Amino acid sequence: MSPTTTEIGLREVLLALIAELLGEKALERGGIVLEAPPRADFGDYSSNAALLLAQHAGTAPRALAQRLGEALAQRLGGQLDHYEIAGPGFLNLFLADQWHHAALWQVLSEGERFGGGQASCPERIVVEFVSANPTGPMHVGHARNAAYGDALARVLAFHGHTISREFYVNDAGTQIHKLGASVIALMQGREVPEDGYHGEYMHALADSVKAQLADSPQAQVEPRNVGTVAVSLLLRTMRQSLDRFGVHFDHWAYESELHGGHPSAVDQVLGVLEQHGHTYSKDGALWLKTTDFGDDKDRVLVRSGGEHTYFASDIAYHQDKRERGFDRQIDVWGADHHGYVARMKAAYQALGGDSDELEMLTMQLVHLVRSGERAQMSKRAGEFVTLEELIAEIGVDAARWFLLSRSHDTTVDLDLDLAREQSSDNPVYYVQYAHARIASVLQKVGSERVGRTLEATPPGRAGAEQPLEAAERALVKKLLAFPAEVGEAAARRGPHRLTAYALELAQAFTAFYRDCRVVGAEPATVESTRIALCVACQSTIARCLDLLGVSAPREM
Repeated sequence: MSPTTTEIGLREVLLALIAELLGEKALERGGIVLEAPPRADFGDYSSNAALLLAQHAGTAPRALAQRLGEALAQRLGGQLDHYEIAGPGFLNLFLADQWHHAALWQVLSEGERFGGGQASCPERIVVEFVSANPTGPMHVGHARNAAYGDALARVLAFHGHTISREFYVNDAGTQIHKLGASVIALMQGREVPEDGYHGEYMHALADSVKAQLADSPQAQVEPRNVGTVAVSLLLRTMRQSLDRFGVHFDHWAYESELHGGHPSAVDQVLGVLEQHGHTYSKDGALWLKTTDFGDDKDRVLVRSGGEHTYFASDIAYHQDKRERGFDRQIDVWGADHHGYVARMKAAYQALGGDSDELEMLTMQLVHLVRSGERAQMSKRAGEFVTLEELIAEIGVDAARWFLLSRSHDTTVDLDLDLAREQSSDNPVYYVQYAHARIASVLQKVGSERVGRTLEATPPGRAGAEQPLEAAERALVKKLLAFPAEVGEAAARRGPHRLTAYALELAQAFTAFYRDCRVVGAEPATVESTRIALCVACQSTIARCLDLLGVSAPREM
C-alpha cells in the first residue's frame, strides 16, 4: 500500500519532494506543516512550505508553491483531485475519493496497531503518580492525579515506550508520628492534638486500629507503632479505591525502606553527595548546594537534631529509580509541590544525572461544582469529598473523563450535575453512545456481512469506484488524525487531547450516520464502504476511551 494513503504518509511525500527539488538542507529550516485548513473550501490539507522556503529557493512563494503542486500532482497521480495556490503562497490540496478509500482500508489493515507504536526513540519510563500521604482517604485531588498518571502511562505505552507505574508511600517522618498520636487520642477518648489529623474518618480508623492492636497484646500503644498500623489500614483502603477507579501499579515503593539497612539508601546517597563536594554544614545542619545547579537557595538534608528531611528521602528515591535502569522518570505531583521542581532537578544533577531525564509535572486543583456552587476541601480538617464518594455520585467513567478533560496544569471545575446527565450535553455519554450506536448498526448488518467486507480482495477496491459523500470524506480524515493526536498527547504529556479528539470523532460519525444510510445502502459496494467506516470508527473510539481508562459500552 502506498504511503500516500495516510495523513502521515502524505507529509512524508511532501518532504521528500522538497528534498528532491531544493536539497536536504531545505528541511533543516523546520516549521513545515501539512494540516487541515480552517475551512473545507481551502481543501483537505494545506501546507506553508513555499512560504518558509521561498528565500532558500530564491523565488517567490507562490511560484514555489506552484512547483511543489505540480510535483505532488505527478507523484500522487489519481489520488490528488487538484491543488490551489492561496494567499501569499499556501499550497492547498484537494484529494480524490481514491485517496480516501485507500486511506480507510489502510486504517483497517493496521487493526489494533493503528495510531500506536510511533515513538522514534522508545524509552523505559517510570511514571510515579498519586503517592498520596497515607494519612487519610483518597480525595478528588488524588483522583485527578490518579486518572492523569494512569492515562499518561497508557498513552506512552501505546506510543511505543516501556512503562512502569509506581506509587511512593511516605510512611516515615513526623506525619506518621502525628497520625499515631491522633489515633491514640481518639482511642483514649481525648481531643486530637491541634496539629493532628481530624475528620470523621479518624473515628473509624481509630476503631479499626484498636481492634487490630487487640489481636496483638504485645504491641506497644505509642505514636510511631500506632501510626504504622494506621498507615497499613489506610493503604489497604487506598488500594481498594484505586482498583475501583481502574488504576493499578506495578510497584509500591516505601520511604521507610530507604531508611533501612546499614548504611541506609539515604545515608549512601548523602555520602555520594558529600564525596563530590556538594554538601556543607551550617548551624548544625547538613545542606545541599542546590544553588550550584540553578536552585534559588540551598536546601537542608539533615536537620540540626539529626533527622533527615523529606528532601533527603526524595533524593534517595530518585537515585534508586535511576539505578533500576529507567531512561526517564516522570513524577506527577500535586499543585503544592511546584516549588520542589528546581531543587529536585538540582539534586539529580548533583548525583551525575541528566536533569532532562527527570520530568516533574504538577497537577492543578479540582473544584467540584454542584448546583452551580463549589465545594471546598481541607484534608486535615476532614472537609473533603473522597474518591469513593465521587465514584458513587457520577461513576468511574464520568469521573475519569471530566478529570482528564483539561490539561494537567489547568484547574478543573467538575460539574457533577452535567457528569450525571444522560444526554448529548454530557461529552462522555455522547462518545460512549456513538460507540454503542455503531455496535447496534454492525449487529444489524450481521457478522458474516462485516467479515466479507473486511476480507475484500484486494483491499481498498470495494466501493472505490463510487463517489463519496462529504460526511464520508470528513469521517475518513478525522480517523486519519488519530495517530497525530496520540503522538501529540505523548509528546506534550497531554492525555486531555484525546478527550477532545474522541468527542470530535463521535460528532463526525453522528454527521455521517445522519447523512449516509449504512444498512441496505445501494449499490452493495457503497454499503461495504460504509460498513468499513463504521468498523474503523468504532475501533478508534474504543481505543481512545481505553487510553483514557473509560469503558466502551456496546449497549446504552
